[in-house]
Amino acid sequence: MDKYLQPEYWSTLLLSVQEWMLEEVLVLSSALELFALVVALGAGWLAARPIKAWVSRYVERRTWRDHSLGRFVNAIGSLSKHIFSIVILISAYAAFRHFEEPARILKTAASLLTAWVLIRLVTSFVREPNIARFIAAVAWIIAALNIFSLLQPTLAFLDSVAIQLGEARISVLLLMKTVVLLALLLRLALGASVLLEKRIKDVKGLTPSIQVLLSKALKITLLVTAVVATLSSLGIHLTAFAFFGGAIGVGIGFGLQKVVSNLVSGLILLLDRSIKPGDVIEVGQTYGRIQSLGARYVSVVTRDNTEYIIPNEDLITNRVINWSYTDKTVRLRIGVGVSYDSDVHEVMRLIMEAAAKVDRVLEDPHPVCQLKDFGSSSIDMELRIWIKDPENGISNVSSNVRVAIWDSFKKHNIQIPFPQRDLHIRYESWDNPQD
Repeated sequence: MDKYLQPEYWSTLLLSVQEWMLEEVLVLSSALELFALVVALGAGWLAARPIKAWVSRYVERRTWRDHSLGRFVNAIGSLSKHIFSIVILISAYAAFRHFEEPARILKTAASLLTAWVLIRLVTSFVREPNIARFIAAVAWIIAALNIFSLLQPTLAFLDSVAIQLGEARISVLLLMKTVVLLALLLRLALGASVLLEKRIKDVKGLTPSIQVLLSKALKITLLVTAVVATLSSLGIHLTAFAFFGGAIGVGIGFGLQKVVSNLVSGLILLLDRSIKPGDVIEVGQTYGRIQSLGARYVSVVTRDNTEYIIPNEDLITNRVINWSYTDKTVRLRIGVGVSYDSDVHEVMRLIMEAAAKVDRVLEDPHPVCQLKDFGSSSIDMELRIWIKDPENGISNVSSNVRVAIWDSFKKHNIQIPFPQRDLHIRYESWDNPQD
């Protein structure tokens, strides 16, 4: 590390570069190689244009265009210009070697392009485009350093830039290895957790809450294992990070208080099984079906397909109506008022018959109609019906029942009264002494 800070080192390096430029670059053979390189790149670009368009049209007509095979074939079409250029460069290299010319530029260019083509073809199997591009860029930089014989010096330089934390020595190279290995293991852990979650959902003997709990526990276990395995494989002891314990404790006590509260609340909800995926709940003004249970929140989808993200803590501290906690069968109450001129027994019969005709109203328990009160302008009835699918909505079935009652009343001349008021205007006359 100290030699890079000395001026003599850099002056010697500049002299070496200058001497190399005069002997290897600024010569006729190098100019010819650069000309051949430009010709190869241009010819490859021109030759690949129709092939790239044909490959694109061919893949677009196939059902597997969005699969791994489709991405691989598309990558071949996109890289066809580089493939043609590689063929021309190899041919030019062979011609230069026939005349006993070194052709280092052509060899290096062909190696770089070949490495890029192979890396892009391999990374085309990665589904996420951004991750694929990142992996390809990192892999090609490593390959380029190796081609220029700069990989080992670069690694040595990165390893020399380090800090000492107690007994642990943390270098830039160690951090880069940690990031790469951790990303790979985390990716594998997430993929394994998805597969295990699918297998757990196929187990019919487990309740939805237990399935979610096992899935989350396995996911956390795999992620923690990936982190510990990464640190252990690189020779990093967890005791080296002991000094972070106080800062983490303060962060949890202040900034992460709500986050930790939601995590603990989510664990409690999974353990006591008070709510589970598929339940129909009502929290405040939000009514809908639980789509998923997360570590920090619960996703609730309403009847108008609006998805609410409710923190787990709100479900613990606030009153929650679970319409399907132990049984999905729910009773609804519908108020009906009729005129005092109506036959009460006939009205009750018509109301129950109209309710029974609605599809979602259960026959057992059967609809019940009761006389609740003698109002100021109407006889107040209450219809009680039962449904077993509250996740399909409550207001809609109530509306259907009211429409059926309305049609039945119209057919049998049953009047639904409305409040009336008699206004009496009284005139009084008197003599005004001032008139």
